[in-house]
Amino acid sequence: MSESWLAERTHAFESSGIRKVFDLAASMKDPINLSIGQPHFDVPDEIQNACIEAIRSRKNAYSQTQGIGPLRQKLSERIRSDFPNQDRDVLITSGTSGGLVLAMLAMVNPGDEVIFFDPYFVMYPALVKLAGGVPVIIDTYPDFRIDIQRVADTIGPRTKAVLLNSPANPTGTNASDNELRELAELCNRRGVALISDEIYSRFQYDEPFVSPAKYNEQTIVIDGFSKSHAMTGWRVGFVHGPPELIAAMTKMQQFTFVCAPQPAQWGALAAMDVDLGHLIDEYRQKRDRVVEGLKNHYELVRPRGAFYAFPKVPHGTADSFVRKAIENQLLIIPGNIFSARDSHFRISYAAEDQTLERGLEVLRRLAH
Repeated sequence: MSESWLAERTHAFESSGIRKVFDLAASMKDPINLSIGQPHFDVPDEIQNACIEAIRSRKNAYSQTQGIGPLRQKLSERIRSDFPNQDRDVLITSGTSGGLVLAMLAMVNPGDEVIFFDPYFVMYPALVKLAGGVPVIIDTYPDFRIDIQRVADTIGPRTKAVLLNSPANPTGTNASDNELRELAELCNRRGVALISDEIYSRFQYDEPFVSPAKYNEQTIVIDGFSKSHAMTGWRVGFVHGPPELIAAMTKMQQFTFVCAPQPAQWGALAAMDVDLGHLIDEYRQKRDRVVEGLKNHYELVRPRGAFYAFPKVPHGTADSFVRKAIENQLLIIPGNIFSARDSHFRISYAAEDQTLERGLEVLRRLAH
């Protein structure tokens, strides 16, 4: 009988394939784990101490729905500096994923279309469907660049939003300044919302990060502390954008997440003063190690941000290739989790150098 109680939306998407790999990792002895999309370093001590102090000083109750005042104030100052003369409000969310959920609930009516790019972050199709929307996916193979004319041709009367992730999971690519400007201006002209998922904005290696909000003041920006400060389990994200939309998302948060965890928000406040530039330099070196280690064995678009590489399998399907990798104790993610295609696989190089080198050795061996 319990099966009949399930809502149709629960059948609209499968359980996360990434979570299945996480479960597999827990059952294996000493796997070479290049599957996890979270930094390998721990939360810096200053942030841990701020959270502990918040707990001990009895800051354990609900915060305001929109987040604690000091964190919102500090974020607002940075946002005003980055986007002068723009009217933007900020909302603290339960992680970046929470921000994405609230954006979909606040914006998408049943039947509305949301455009995003293949390969995509695994949650995007599910979140659009959860809100009753229709995912409209634009293929970007083989170079993972955004074709602005193709976006223009895809926008239709039911298009509500374009969802962008740059730097991108799973490819590690980032949109060029020109692509961002053209996409932002196109959305503005056509009256379509542009949602920019910027969770990897600190992990950009070859040029400064640029947000499309620079070119379109109506852009909804979603960001957080999970990746930049290894706070994935703390669940503190933030959204900034047009005040009317932020107000609607705040109302949605009141009746869903209520608020982000208050002690973690005080940790996030401390995180804003922690310089992690040396760790970004370390991740740039890891990126270079992956590119150098695979260049003679795999087709690979050079990652320019985040901490992922998305090589093409040398033979067969990605699913069968990943099974062979698992037989060799190497955990990677098949590309069909992120894509309509089954031709690539994702490596996370957010790992200790020794683990990364072991994984690269297995991949070189499997290429032949």
